[in-house]
Amino acid sequence: MDSADDPYLWLEDVEGERALAWVRARNHDAETDLASTTSFATTRQAVRDVLDSDEKIPAVSLVGGLYYNVWRDAEHPRGLWRRTTPESYRAERTVWETVLDLDALSEAEGESWVWHGASVLRPDCRRALVDLSPGGSDADVTREYDLLDLRFVPPEEGGFARPAAKGGLGWIDEDTVYAWSDFGPGTMTASGYPRTVRRWRRGAPLDEAEPVFEGTEDDLYVMATHSRTPGFEIDLVRRSTTFYSGDLYVARDGGLVHVDVPVSAEAGVRWGWLMVQLRDDWTVPATDAGSGTTYRAGSLLAVALEAFLAGERRLTVLFDPAPTTSLAGATWTRHHLVVTVLDDVRDRLAVLDPPPLDSRPGTPWARRGVAGLPELGTVGVRALDADESDDVWLTTTGYLTPTTLALLTVTEGPGAVDAGRAEPLKAGPTWFDAGGMVAVQHFAVSDDGTRVPYVAVGRRELVEPPVPGTAARPATTPTVLYGYGGFEISLTPAYSGTTGRAWLARGGVHVVANIRGGGEYGPAWHQAALREHRHRAYEDFAAVARDLVARGITSPGHLAAQGGSNGGLLAGNMLVTYPELFGAVVISVPLLDMRRYTKLLAGASWAAEYGDPDDPAQWEHLRTYSPYHLLDPARAYPPVLLTTSTRDDRVHPGHARKMAAAMLAAGKDVTYFENVEGGHGGAADNAQAAYLSALAHEFLAARLGLGPARAQDAQATDE
Repeated sequence: MDSADDPYLWLEDVEGERALAWVRARNHDAETDLASTTSFATTRQAVRDVLDSDEKIPAVSLVGGLYYNVWRDAEHPRGLWRRTTPESYRAERTVWETVLDLDALSEAEGESWVWHGASVLRPDCRRALVDLSPGGSDADVTREYDLLDLRFVPPEEGGFARPAAKGGLGWIDEDTVYAWSDFGPGTMTASGYPRTVRRWRRGAPLDEAEPVFEGTEDDLYVMATHSRTPGFEIDLVRRSTTFYSGDLYVARDGGLVHVDVPVSAEAGVRWGWLMVQLRDDWTVPATDAGSGTTYRAGSLLAVALEAFLAGERRLTVLFDPAPTTSLAGATWTRHHLVVTVLDDVRDRLAVLDPPPLDSRPGTPWARRGVAGLPELGTVGVRALDADESDDVWLTTTGYLTPTTLALLTVTEGPGAVDAGRAEPLKAGPTWFDAGGMVAVQHFAVSDDGTRVPYVAVGRRELVEPPVPGTAARPATTPTVLYGYGGFEISLTPAYSGTTGRAWLARGGVHVVANIRGGGEYGPAWHQAALREHRHRAYEDFAAVARDLVARGITSPGHLAAQGGSNGGLLAGNMLVTYPELFGAVVISVPLLDMRRYTKLLAGASWAAEYGDPDDPAQWEHLRTYSPYHLLDPARAYPPVLLTTSTRDDRVHPGHARKMAAAMLAAGKDVTYFENVEGGHGGAADNAQAAYLSALAHEFLAARLGLGPARAQDAQATDE
């Protein structure tokens, strides 16, 4: 089906009256079918309790000696930007000062503001650049905020204010910012992102800001940053040509100096070190200093920036991937670098100590392990203040282990750093009774022989291998299989009170599949499912589904596929290509029409992931995983729930609308719901998020045979 033959093209008119009338009718059906039951109300309240809880761990950032946090609860659905002292944060009951009340601001201005972040000008920390989104869209505004007087600085007083667009502002000094945004015709890329960076001085009109860099219309994005680290101030311009390629420039002497690393690499600068993370092998030519060297894809490399710009090409390998490992992150403190490594999707940490910048090129960095980490869990690392401190926030979480927050000092000297000596600060609440539950990692074998890891979470007798000699268990457990498989994003263990209350506590099993296309095993794992190889991600997911059945955990009639965004494309392919494996499918904010995706909102930016449908040769492989085009009216499909957002300006709601319309016309079991707000996240506040979560869980419960929700199912062990 070409665009000219598409009978539902009119549903791409996001705010068109005919399209919105269709949406309202479908929403009414969904609300009548699912949202009117007692079970739905119970599930929604159970989820809302989690989202609104005062017992959640407030994630904080240190700014000017104070801890800042963004908080949502029942009384503040849009959120509070607030702050407290480190001493108060350690107390059992923290006393907060409100910096900005988004609910009051929304009411006063008649706009549905959603928090998008803030950048504070250091070192005095008096002014901030605050990003706010109308309704949760990717497009947002930036306004200057006074952190002493607690008010926005109006433009008539010289305050910086960027109109709504995709882009941003970044501090250079108190009177100057970098601006990348929509400056009018010819200043945005084909994907709808900024292609120009300008230097904007206080009091001058935005359209008169001084040009710094201009990319091309075919680029993805450009931006600039200024680091104020004392003794290491530096200005960088980043040009992304695709999702996986770009250029880095150092701004100096009124011009730009190109950093000559591979375009597919991720590069950054800190404390005078150039850090390079490779997506592809990099062969450095031979120089007077020695023979050429090939650095492997997935490696993390370091070299003194000034030496590199002067021609030095001897780099130190800080991380070299093994078959089961990948680099998940690297966090600087004042004197150290903490690296996070995934080993078979299990977090491991190491501390690296850099030598002096003027050391011989290629000098190894001292390396120490970190002891006392969970066996199957996720460990998040954030620097408290990378300019001044060697302290890091250490966040640990697991599928059945509530999140904890501790403060760890990365000490000097030999020997492993003991994470067990971290200072405990906060512990998240236990939201459901996990007694008798386990999280078990299994491996499925895909069509081409690749081992694909996944984790099954549920009652021990449902997910662990049966004891030899015991009777076979009935394979009727309602099971949700979740995946993503794209953009080199890894799915790692995390505690979810929502999933626990709405699904696990009711007797269901939740499964997370680490399929190709993600980043669990580094760039090669991602690249194995790019473009014409996309089918491998779907074969992996189907292999996990079959493995769940083979292990006796569930059966096709009691198994659901679920995914959102790129994961929505995954779930859509499970629906149309492997319908016999599933009893239900949930598809959220999805891509589904791969013929037109590059023409819809930000779709052109994903051509490096999927391919260009306007190229006949590439369309030949794209059509093999375009659910909208693979839909066969004569074929039987499992029941499907499709959700999206009218305000999603990243993935066009037309994808979900058209798929639902086509399936309904063919007489299929389709439930459709479109939230009027929320952007690509689907929801703009906790109430909307709870509603969408309850819709999905009640749809799955009804279709897979899970009993109705009861209030006691959600109770925690300590209640």
